[in-house]
Amino acid sequence: SHKLISSGPALVLALEHCPPGIAAMQQSVHCSGLAGQRLHTRRAAGAFLPIRTPASRSTRVRVYANAPASAAATGTPVPKNSVLVVGATGTLGRQIVRRALDDGYDVRCLVRPRPNPADFLRDWGAKVVNGDLTDPASIPACLVGVNTVIDCATARPEESTRKVDWEGKVALIQAAQAMGIQRYVFFSIFECDKHPQVPLMNIKACTEQFLESSGLDYTTFRLCGFHQAVIGNYAVPILEERSVWGTNDETRTAYLDSQDVAKMTVAALRSDKTSRRTLTLSGPKAWTTKEVIELCEKMADTNAKVTTVPTWLLKRTRSVLRSMQWASDAADRLAFAEVLSNNEVWSADMTETYRLLDIDPGTVTTLETYLQDYFSRILKKLKEVGAAADRTNFYV
Repeated sequence: SHKLISSGPALVLALEHCPPGIAAMQQSVHCSGLAGQRLHTRRAAGAFLPIRTPASRSTRVRVYANAPASAAATGTPVPKNSVLVVGATGTLGRQIVRRALDDGYDVRCLVRPRPNPADFLRDWGAKVVNGDLTDPASIPACLVGVNTVIDCATARPEESTRKVDWEGKVALIQAAQAMGIQRYVFFSIFECDKHPQVPLMNIKACTEQFLESSGLDYTTFRLCGFHQAVIGNYAVPILEERSVWGTNDETRTAYLDSQDVAKMTVAALRSDKTSRRTLTLSGPKAWTTKEVIELCEKMADTNAKVTTVPTWLLKRTRSVLRSMQWASDAADRLAFAEVLSNNEVWSADMTETYRLLDIDPGTVTTLETYLQDYFSRILKKLKEVGAAADRTNFYV
């Protein structure tokens, strides 16, 4: 057995062999890990602790949450408007930073050390602290003086989903407990608990359960999709006269503008009604891929070169890639094909959520309005100067 111990009070992330018979004593939540592994979150005595088994392609994990720090702890009071945004350079994170700053919050951003620092965050007025979810020892220092953690980080395509979205989030939540964080906002995926065969969705569901059991005051937002994803996947290729890849399913997605999600997030911080709640954030209308492409064609006044990929082919490709260890990450990215093949509707009634957040539904940007603005004021100008988008991974 071996242990990785991070700095800070009560922060221990231990990995050891699971004793025989332990499974019969505890309730299990199964999480699909990466590379064909099985990740089990086992709850016992209200606590969590990661534990691995030596099985060839299996991982069993018990995660024991430390008791939250005492509210009566002595020291300098932490201002209620002090927030730490994790994932601040991402599509959603940067919008939350801007919105929180505009609303008078003292914003700190956890950013990994890198050659090109996130200077734009400092220019906006935020404080930047260096930390890395894959390095648990770097996390506690970033939480000093913080009242609220807003966690909108997720692994990039080149990163390990398991290390960032599971192990990293476990370490972050444990650190938040130990440091006495008063509020934790977590971003998850729509109906992630209904798709355990999709690794990222299953990890999100397990993280939701871990956060709920931690004792922290939390709010979890389940997202359907962003308007920004439509730009990278459909609008830009259409304007650049490149092929647009689509599927032949009838799945519908109610996209939201990341700026509206940021507005709702900050609104949640002002309301006790969102405490210990899991809310789905959905756009005004759900769209199929075909409808989105047709809308982009209309806005661009051109015909798209559409290449349709059957969902059965995506699923078969994933099966082949899973058999190759070096391609396991790519296989897990294709797991959403299994969701697409179900022809589901990724949408939810927002009436109660609007009421809780005190949001006027009429102020929420529709996909039509967003695309009209994008095509008329931005993308056509970019095309004129020969610019091209270089990032299409806008999903949470």
